[in-house]
Amino acid sequence: MKTRLGIVGAGAIGCVVGGLLTKAGHDVTLIDQWPEHVETMRRRGLRLTGTCGDHTIAVSALHLHEAQSIVEPFELLFIAVKSYDTEWATRLGVQYLNDDGLVVDFQNGINDYRVAAIAGAHRTLGCVITIGAGMYEPGVAMRTDSGRLGFKVGEHDGRDTERARRIAELLTAVAGAKVTTNLWGERWSKLTVNCMLNPLAGLSGLGTAECRTEPGARRIAIHLGAEVIGVGRASGFEVEPPMGIAAQRYVDAAEGRGLEGVEADLGRDATSRAGGRPSMLQDVMRGRRTEIDHLNGFVVEEGRRLGVKTPFNEQIVTLYRARGSRLSPDPANLEPLLEMLP
Repeated sequence: MKTRLGIVGAGAIGCVVGGLLTKAGHDVTLIDQWPEHVETMRRRGLRLTGTCGDHTIAVSALHLHEAQSIVEPFELLFIAVKSYDTEWATRLGVQYLNDDGLVVDFQNGINDYRVAAIAGAHRTLGCVITIGAGMYEPGVAMRTDSGRLGFKVGEHDGRDTERARRIAELLTAVAGAKVTTNLWGERWSKLTVNCMLNPLAGLSGLGTAECRTEPGARRIAIHLGAEVIGVGRASGFEVEPPMGIAAQRYVDAAEGRGLEGVEADLGRDATSRAGGRPSMLQDVMRGRRTEIDHLNGFVVEEGRRLGVKTPFNEQIVTLYRARGSRLSPDPANLEPLLEMLP
């Protein structure tokens, strides 16, 4: 059945999803704040490459100021912007949503409550995204992973509902999708992965696979992940296995128990992410604001509130804040973190 869908944020993920849903016959409108990107998509279509195949798709793309021209309301709205743009993007999008339409938080980080506060908790769901994607020029998005499962859709209260199943079914046109009854545990699992790999890549210039295979970066990542898991558990959530590795194993490894096994498991399927640049590295390379405050910074603040120490996450936030937009990726930037390793 054809669905009318709005996506606020036509970045790499928004374009891969919006492009393939358009190709599958759905009525998708991409709304974005990068003028050249929107104009390129209008002029020659959206080009998708990488592991999703090569496609050039005629898409509907709007500049932010053109949203006022939307006449027919959306049935579904995906919020796919950076965490720091959550509030305004949600306010923009819900103006063009049916009274019984649904909003899906399609972001990294823990932003579901912020989306729900604006859109209404009764019509907000979350989607944890496990595909990787990159955008290095306007009008072109690349899927960078080869995983089968791409999306985990969940209700805030953990129910298995018909509407969650409907959204998951819609997303199978892009990649494998399922309903989760542990949205928050999945969110903290994805947050763990993001806090492990994203900031290390931005600091060092290493890609996704290299952060999992280069010994020093990998050891730092394990300590970062263990701290995130500790905060998530203190918040009352059962953290699902980050990158398929049981959460407790990260905690044990950071304390010196079973470290070699976790390192081996992190490196084992790293090639499935080869060639991928985490979003924070993409931001650093373009001199853009990063999500550090909404990823590792969020963990640090929650840790302080709950009495959980997060020294590695605190250090990495300090490194980003000290450099700001002047940060230039270099493996030498990891030295302060390497010095912290036991």
